[in-house]
Parts: sequence; structure tokens; C-alpha cells
Amino acid sequence: MADDSKQHAGIAEGNLAKDEKKSAASPSESEDELDTGNTISEKALLRKLDLKLLPAVTLLYLLSFLDRSNVANARVEGLTTDLHMTGDQYLTGLTLYFIGYVLFEVPCNVILKRTTPQLWLPTLTLVWGVVATLMGVIQTYPGFLVARFFLGMAESGLFPGVVFYLSMWYKRNERAYRVALFFSAASLAGAFGGVLAWGIAHMNKVGGLGGWRWIFILEGILTVLVSLVAYFFIANYPDTAKFLTDHERSVIHLRLKEDSDATRNESFTWGNVSQAFKDPKVWLYGLGFHTLSLPLYTLSLFLPTIIKALGYTAAQAQLLTVPPYAIAFILTISVAIASERTHYRAPFIMGSSCLAIIGYIILLTNHRPGVSYVGTIFAAAGIYPATAIVLSWPANNVSGQTKRATANAMQISIGNLGAVLGTQLYRTESSPRFFLGHGFAMGYLIANVLVVGTLWLVLNKNNARKERGEKDYLLDGLAEGEWLGDEDPRWRFQT
Repeated sequence: MADDSKQHAGIAEGNLAKDEKKSAASPSESEDELDTGNTISEKALLRKLDLKLLPAVTLLYLLSFLDRSNVANARVEGLTTDLHMTGDQYLTGLTLYFIGYVLFEVPCNVILKRTTPQLWLPTLTLVWGVVATLMGVIQTYPGFLVARFFLGMAESGLFPGVVFYLSMWYKRNERAYRVALFFSAASLAGAFGGVLAWGIAHMNKVGGLGGWRWIFILEGILTVLVSLVAYFFIANYPDTAKFLTDHERSVIHLRLKEDSDATRNESFTWGNVSQAFKDPKVWLYGLGFHTLSLPLYTLSLFLPTIIKALGYTAAQAQLLTVPPYAIAFILTISVAIASERTHYRAPFIMGSSCLAIIGYIILLTNHRPGVSYVGTIFAAAGIYPATAIVLSWPANNVSGQTKRATANAMQISIGNLGAVLGTQLYRTESSPRFFLGHGFAMGYLIANVLVVGTLWLVLNKNNARKERGEKDYLLDGLAEGEWLGDEDPRWRFQT
């Protein structure tokens, strides 16, 4: 038992305190050298992992968010007019995307656990790239609905899959920052998408196609091309990754063995899947994202429409989407660094949500275009950092590989039910003030502060019980090397 406790010593607060003293280029890098027969710089190894892993998955997520949200840019360039959509039929297409997304997230992560990232992640990208491209040639409203559903289905496995994937490479204290870097591609896609849509819209009538069709076609083809290359640049797990030397592989194994369950040879069982569904904390992680997904996706799917309704032209609206997303990108990275260095999650989520609430108060109470536009900047600046940290939370706190993979997918599924509702709120008749949509978004953000505060209390209470030894009886009769997941008395939740 003593040896087993040492293997998980990095989980205990003593090692967390030691980690807090480490600083380098990224908030969780260590200047120390690991002694595994030959010394190796942990800082250099982390930098190598970051350069190999993060650009690849971040690029895929940037394309994913671009292909799901470019429908907002296409709308202001004539999508609804050319497909003869009436009233709020456009909103139904947005809703169907998230229905497909929610239905297939958990199955996709189960498939990832049973296959490999190098096969599954590029395949998902290829499928949604094809669907995104075909959206540029649809001729009818039913075709639009079918395409949006299958786009959601194909994209559903990427985000929860990558969060689980990164948890198999990095220590717990290193994950939130990396997940935030990965998620920052969403805000980057918003900024990049606005400029790209503005440029592509000038191709209107080229080849007899409207500018909105070229937005789908060109961005979809880009995704297909990247997916084909991705089969060669997405790495598998540490045990088989070809870019590592044997010595580096052993160092990664040692780091993870002392910190989490990532090196355990856990076989897939449906019992481990059911553990996630039975854990109330997993449902709270899901509600934490649920209360953010409505404002997140209503902002990304309707921002060009909101800005255009303030009195700007379509071209101006495309370009004016860039500053809110650019500021959101900077704050997402900055808040993630602060969260990583302090080892706190809940206060940064709650603070960011409050910043977004200020933005919606401005949108609801002021009708002047310039002031209302500032409100969209506040909203984006708060929503994106809060979402990034919420999405990394279960990757840090859920132990057991299958349970964690299921929990990550459950969080996104529960969360995106908020997006399903959100797609129906910015209705044509509520333009230009959109009181219904802005009001719901603000209410959800207030609920997020309450949910995250509750989860913060629950996790602190669990940690306190373990500190008092109230769960030590679970270790009685435990075989050497056996691990009880996040219910193990030696496990501490990050709050």
C-alpha cells in the first residue's frame, strides 16, 4: 500500500504545493530534470509535446467551429433569401445541428476509446468537411435541414474526444491551460471567419453561385484537405507515438504514473461508462457547460445578425465581428494562465460569467449602436474564458479513463441542450433589440454563477472529507496498485 500511495503522491496536496512553485514558459512547465537513468528536462519535453500535439488538434477545432458558425455569415449574404426561407425556418436548421451533436457525442467517445485518435479524429474531420462543402450546393430548405443535422453528427466527437486525448498526455495541473489553448480556436475562428466571409462574399455570382455558397464550398474544401493530411500529423497515445524516443516515453509514463490514471492499462467496460452517469458531480459539470452553451452559441451563430440589426451593412457586420472575438481570444488565454497558476477553476469561471452579464445588461438597456456594440465585446470577453475552463474541469477531476471519456462527452451533450434552446431565441420578429435572446443569455449566465458556486462547494466538501480520513476505510483490503478512481481517498479534486 505504501508503494501505491507513492505512485499517486502527485495527487495529494503536498505535491500540488510543490507544483505551484514551478514556473516556466507555460504556467505549468517545470524547470526540474527527471531522473530516469538519464536526466531529461521536463520543460523541454513539455515544449516538444505542446508543439507536436496542440497545433494539430487546435487546427481541427478551428475548422470545426468555422464550419458550424459560418452559417451566420452566410445568412447575411443571402442564404435565407435564395432558399426561400420564411419567418424563423432558419432557426430550425440551427436547432437540428445541435440535436445531431447531442445524440452522437457519447457514442463517438466510446468509439475513440475502442480505436485510436490517429484514425478517429481525422475521419470525423473528413466527414464533416464533405458535409460542409455540400452545404454550398443545396437548393432547397429540406436539404439545408438534412445537411445541418449531419454536420452536427459528424462534428460531435471532436471536442470531447480531444479533451480526453489531452488527458492521456498531460498531468492534471497542465490540462486546463492546454484545453483553453485548444478551445481558444473557437474565438479565433470567429475573428478569422468574419474576415474570410467578407472576402469570399466578393465572389458573389462567380460561376453563377451566390457569395454565401462560396463561403460553404471553399471553407469546406479546406477542411477536407486538412483532414487528409491529419492522418499523418495526429499522434496516438504515448505508448505508441512515433515522434517520441524510448527514453522520452518512459519519462512521460513516470510523470503520469505519479499524477493520474493515464498510464493504467484500463480495458473498456460498460460498468465504467455507467459510473459517469451515476456520479452527481458529472451532471454538475454538464450543467456548468449547459448554462454557458446557450450564450456561447447564440453569440457565435447570431453575432453578424445582431450587429447588422444595429444599422450596419452586411459587409460592415462581417468585419465588426472581428474585435469581439479577438478580445475574447486574448482573455481566454490570459484567464487560463491565471487559473493554472493559482490552481483555482470556479472563481475564474464565475468572474468571467459576470463580465459577460455586464455585456448583456448593456445590450438590453441601451439602443445606441456604438454602445450596444461594446456590449457584444463584453459578452464575448466573458463567455469564452468561462467556457474554456468549464470544459477542462472534468478532464482534471474525473478519474478512470472510460469514466472520464464518458464524462467529457456527457458534459458536452448536456451542455449543448442549452444551444438547442438558444437557436430558437433570436427570432425575426424580435429584431433589432432581441430582448428575448439577450434576456435568456443573461439569465443563463446568472444560473452559471449559481451552478459553478454549488459545484465549488461540493468539491471542497469532498476534499475536506478525504482530508479528515472519512473515506480511508475504502483502502482496507485493496490490492497493491489497485485504484478506486476519483472516489479513492488519495484523490483530490481541483476547485
